[in-house]
Amino acid sequence: MTNSPEVFYAKIMLFGEYSVICDSMGLTIPYAHFKGEFGFLNKYRYTDHDFAIDSNKLLREYHTHLAELQEKGELKCILDLERFRKEIGSNLFFESTIPQGFGIGSSGALCAAIYQRYAKNKIRSQRNLKQEEVRRLKEIFAQMENYFHGISSGIDPLNCYLKYPLLINGETGIRVVGIPRNKFPREGAIFLVDTGRPGITHPLVSLFFEKCQDPAFDKLINETLIPLNDTCIHSLLEGKTDVFFPALHELSAFQYKHLRPMIPDSVISIWKAGLDKKVYSLKLCGSGGGGFILGFTQDFEASLKSLKSQGQKVIAVYKNS
Repeated sequence: MTNSPEVFYAKIMLFGEYSVICDSMGLTIPYAHFKGEFGFLNKYRYTDHDFAIDSNKLLREYHTHLAELQEKGELKCILDLERFRKEIGSNLFFESTIPQGFGIGSSGALCAAIYQRYAKNKIRSQRNLKQEEVRRLKEIFAQMENYFHGISSGIDPLNCYLKYPLLINGETGIRVVGIPRNKFPREGAIFLVDTGRPGITHPLVSLFFEKCQDPAFDKLINETLIPLNDTCIHSLLEGKTDVFFPALHELSAFQYKHLRPMIPDSVISIWKAGLDKKVYSLKLCGSGGGGFILGFTQDFEASLKSLKSQGQKVIAVYKNS
């Protein structure tokens, strides 16, 4: 490559997993702890050789998929697939520390990187994009990421591409937002719990759609889950922690009761402990089934002590002190 590759960060959907499919609000943030970038495997590059070979193979298969879409005239953006093909032949791979199947945007970062490198007449990443440009990017990324998940909203790669916190709202579209950290509790934190195994998105999303065919479950989603989700987002962005943490506790309880198939067995006990002791609140991070679980607390040290005593691996996403 003639210049330094662009780095694409992981993402975390703080709120909106599953419910955003049903037109709830969503809130995502970039997460710089994990990231990915393109590189070429050669004798001068010190990296995981097997990982690079597997990544190159995946890129080759994905190129075939994109080429088929382009030949049919169905691809929503124009990609320089000839250049992509030649670079794959030169051992291109995606050097990534983002764990796959952990709900933090491994495929999103890859789609964003491919669009940035190969799209012709691309919409450039900037803070003040017009709404029609954001919508267009979301459509493009949804199609690109469908290959990996069966169905995608396009939000993950959009967040990885723009690299700003995004508020998803069906009424006003998608816009860049700021989260008022000075209003978050001094000892508080947002953290991840590592379940130790990846999840598989497609079957869980299919299960959720299947459950939504039940009128009683659909009513729960629309009358309980979505209002709780939206309250959490509004109160977090407005710095109203007295509203945020009680609503978050209720959201955690709802997922524990009604989305149990998405919660890995390894975290059921600590999820319940969070509900009972109210030291922290856990919720799904992505589709669940494995990967990471997302946690919020007003007392990180107490939460860390409790979770570590139960054999859990915790990664801080944000700490206020």
